[in-house]
Amino acid sequence: MRRPTPAEIDDEIVDQAAALFARHGYKDTSVQRIADAAGYSKTGLLHRFPSKEALWQAVSEHCAETVREVFDQAEGTPIGPSRDRVVLVALAGIAVRRPGLIALVLSAFSQMTEPGESALLDDVGETLLGAFGLADSWPEVTDLERCTRVVGALGALAVAALSLRHLPGDEVHDHLVAVSYDALGHPRPAGH
Repeated sequence: MRRPTPAEIDDEIVDQAAALFARHGYKDTSVQRIADAAGYSKTGLLHRFPSKEALWQAVSEHCAETVREVFDQAEGTPIGPSRDRVVLVALAGIAVRRPGLIALVLSAFSQMTEPGESALLDDVGETLLGAFGLADSWPEVTDLERCTRVVGALGALAVAALSLRHLPGDEVHDHLVAVSYDALGHPRPAGH
C-alpha cells in the first residue's frame, strides 16, 4: 500500500477539520477533536498545523479556493440547466473526494448566524449562488422559487453524499448529480 504524501495527509486533516467546523462551529471544535477524527495525536497534528487558528486558516483558504474553482468552471456556460449541471457535477466530485469540505461549503446556507457574522461562509454562499447565476441573491432573495430550488439541490447533494460516504465515490457521483439536478426542476437531459 502506498504511503500518503505530506500534501495528502494535510488534505485529509483539513477535510476532517472542515467537517468538524461545519458540524460544531469554530468555537466548539477543539484541536484534540480534530486530531482524533484525523487519526493523529494532538502533538502530531500541531506539528503540521501549529494552532487551531492555523487549521481554520487552511480550511478557509481551501474552502474559498474550491468554491471559486466551481464558479470558474461554470462561468463560461450560459445561465440555465446546462450551467446548473456543470456546477452540480463539480460539487458532486468534491463531495465524494472531500465530504468534510462539502459539508463546510454547504453550511453557508444552514448556519444559525446572521449574514455578516461569518465572512468565510458569506463569501462561500455568494460565490456558490453566483455559480448558479444568482450572484446578488444572498441573503436577500429576489427569485424565491429559484433560490429555494438551488438551496434544496445543495441540501440534497450534501445529505446524500454524507449518508452514502461509505460507498465508492465513482458509484455514487452520478446519483448525487441526478438527485440534486432533479431538485432544480429541470427536465433530465437525454442519456442522464
